[in-house]
Amino acid sequence: MESWWDIGEGRGYHGNELALYQITCAFCLERGNWQRVSHHEKKQPNAEKRLNFDTFECGNCKGYVLVLWSAGDRLHDYEVLPWPLKLENYPDYWPEAVGRYWLQAKRNLRDQNWDAAALMARSALQVAFRENGAQGRTLKEETDDLAQKGILPPIMREWSDHVRELGNDAAHPAPAQEATAPQDARDIVRFLDFLLRYLYTLPYEIQQYRGRAEVQE
Repeated sequence: MESWWDIGEGRGYHGNELALYQITCAFCLERGNWQRVSHHEKKQPNAEKRLNFDTFECGNCKGYVLVLWSAGDRLHDYEVLPWPLKLENYPDYWPEAVGRYWLQAKRNLRDQNWDAAALMARSALQVAFRENGAQGRTLKEETDDLAQKGILPPIMREWSDHVRELGNDAAHPAPAQEATAPQDARDIVRFLDFLLRYLYTLPYEIQQYRGRAEVQE
């Protein structure tokens, strides 16, 4: 997004009305329980585009959030301030198991549970790899297999060579196994973030783009 006027243009949520039901309170984490207390608009010069500045009060804890949102053609999108510091969901177009493990990896990383963060990241990777037909006895072998099949780009394969946790068997620890280093946990979660964006988010965005192009034609 290069301009705030791009909100709701080409990507976002269906419809022209703000999807309040999916906005989570930054303070109590209750979802969709809002009452609007103020509304302001800014119109784009020489166009009909409008930015909405809405303040909402949480019906549970009485906290306030500011929602900046706008609607384009068939879609709308928004930004919320403040946002929950605790991750609570994942994109709905990700596989459920992948998203569930990704959330746990992120939360354990935040809480500095390095072993758990690495284990959950490995679990998310393995589900994503196998969903895409990966073969191999280890995560490293599965990464190489997807790269050889052209599903993963060479840069991901090269990067995997430097992620130590991809070569460690953290799912079956031995009594003398060393604890996961903080940086190793961060590295595998970062690798996971980019992998999921490549495997799921980018194809989803391309699909949305194609749909818009067909409508325009």
